[in-house]
Amino acid sequence: MTVMTAEHLALAITEEDADRLFFDARTANHFTDEPVTEDEKRAIYEITKMGPTAFNSQPLRITWLETPEARERLVQHMSGSNQEKTRKAPLTAILAYDENWHTRFPEFLPAAPQLQGMYDNNDDLRLTSGKANSHIQVGYFIVAARAAGLAAGPMTGFDAEAVDREFFAGTGKRSIVVVNLGHPVAPAYERGPRFLEDDVTETL
Repeated sequence: MTVMTAEHLALAITEEDADRLFFDARTANHFTDEPVTEDEKRAIYEITKMGPTAFNSQPLRITWLETPEARERLVQHMSGSNQEKTRKAPLTAILAYDENWHTRFPEFLPAAPQLQGMYDNNDDLRLTSGKANSHIQVGYFIVAARAAGLAAGPMTGFDAEAVDREFFAGTGKRSIVVVNLGHPVAPAYERGPRFLEDDVTETL
């Protein structure tokens, strides 16, 4: 395993941008007190929505938690050390998917709205597609936060069923990841090693 840098890679963006998005960027557990602005939130969403999803379906739904009251409603369902990290972060987002994403086919795929019929009576296909594509969008969300000059701290350590009851009862939304956001404090530990290309890739 090793830690790579952007130098000497064949990139279509600058090394500085690659470092900001990937090589220097770190998962954040602690943040400064500087708030996340409305403009930064907007930038995160506007970038996130542009990433590809099946049929342009965009099943991800974002719930921003800013007030202490809203934050405490979430914290009670977070596990272990995730509670204090979430309580102290400048901004927290619950990322969920819409179980009924398919009903908006006429909006996200106006050229072929009839494709909704594939999902109307096939719950397994509908939920599998919604989950898979929303998880793809989670990746875009994290990179978008970095592009906006922030750091992200994604977490799956929470009671998803309890969070859904707390925030999404009757809506069809199902939580998948909680992400803390803000301007990061320098991490107290080195970046974890990454696998070498030859260890995990093959060309056929």
